[in-house]
Amino acid sequence: MGDAEAGGDASASATTADGGNGEIRIPDHIKDKLKEHGIDVDEWKNGAWKNWDKDDWLREAQDYVNPIIEDLWDPDRMRDAEEPGKEVDDSDLSGDQGVTDPEPAPVPAKAVPPSYHENAATAGKVFFDAPEGTMVCSATVVQDPAHPGKSNMVWTAGHCVHAGKKGGWYRNIAFVPSYNDAGRSTAELENATEEEIAPFGVWWGDWAQTSDQWIEQGGATGGDGAPYDFAVIHVTPEKGSNGKSLEETVGSALPVDFKAPAVPQVDSITATGYPAAPPYDGQKLFRCEDKPGRLSLTATDPTMYRIGCTMTG
Repeated sequence: MGDAEAGGDASASATTADGGNGEIRIPDHIKDKLKEHGIDVDEWKNGAWKNWDKDDWLREAQDYVNPIIEDLWDPDRMRDAEEPGKEVDDSDLSGDQGVTDPEPAPVPAKAVPPSYHENAATAGKVFFDAPEGTMVCSATVVQDPAHPGKSNMVWTAGHCVHAGKKGGWYRNIAFVPSYNDAGRSTAELENATEEEIAPFGVWWGDWAQTSDQWIEQGGATGGDGAPYDFAVIHVTPEKGSNGKSLEETVGSALPVDFKAPAVPQVDSITATGYPAAPPYDGQKLFRCEDKPGRLSLTATDPTMYRIGCTMTG
């Protein structure tokens, strides 16, 4: 996967309106890319994106397309989205050559107090459509070295943008920062407005990249591709942001460090997200903090950090 500076190229594709009338315009380069694959733009927006025939499912790194479909992500679709449920199977670590540390002790997840924007400004949700239905993952606003202080970049898992070895790019990928900012209950969200669920708007992924290893090796379950299960998304606001970047809109962005120290030198790491499986419901933000241990699946793959966080998928 390329470094975050690739976002500098992607920024040229950010498009929110046509002629100042507030209508969403699909950029010409996206139209051309759809046309290359025999996809009609209007048909796509009117439901052709629901065709998941494997022969038509774009999967190569350069094939990512994600035209904005205005108002697709309404409160009902966001509230009903499900976690994809990717889990790492660490039952067989015979190939790790003794690198893996003992299974970590459970670390109880703690609720982030609302407002989430005040207490976890970089946190949010990535929504997307997959053959299985409407899906969601947790995600984080990250810095863009090419645009200091004005990043439009989001970090998430590779399995939240691409299906891996048996599929292709997911569709209608969009980021919602500070989802359910006031920490409303599931019952309260039944009648919540879009502004209450997405106080900073919906930001569509106009460019995304995951690792080549995830595309070639990634699987829905088990350890396949797990050390390479990451992605970065460049986003643009569906309904405008008064010229402000995502980072300026939420007020913060976290650095991405591909030269992070080895596990023994790390005092603690923090995991933040919206856990969905029981006893959680996916609507509220939680976090865990602990000193990480090492998890190695094979001797040839990078060693991963892990903590015993009780957050579910």
